[in-house]
Amino acid sequence: MFDVERLKIESGLEPRKLALLEEKIRGEFKADEMMFELHYIRVLKAIREGWISLEGALSESIKA
Repeated sequence: MFDVERLKIESGLEPRKLALLEEKIRGEFKADEMMFELHYIRVLKAIREGWISLEGALSESIKA
């Protein structure tokens, strides 16, 4: 649906860190693939722009 792969590359995060982030977000949106992708993209963009750190993204609820 979205170009998640491009954003993953642009994020500069290691594959292991991307997997941790994906696991956290997928855990909050298990039944809704579109909401998962939307929030995953939102967090990747926020990390890329420096609005939030990976640690901050992993420690907070995505739905908040």
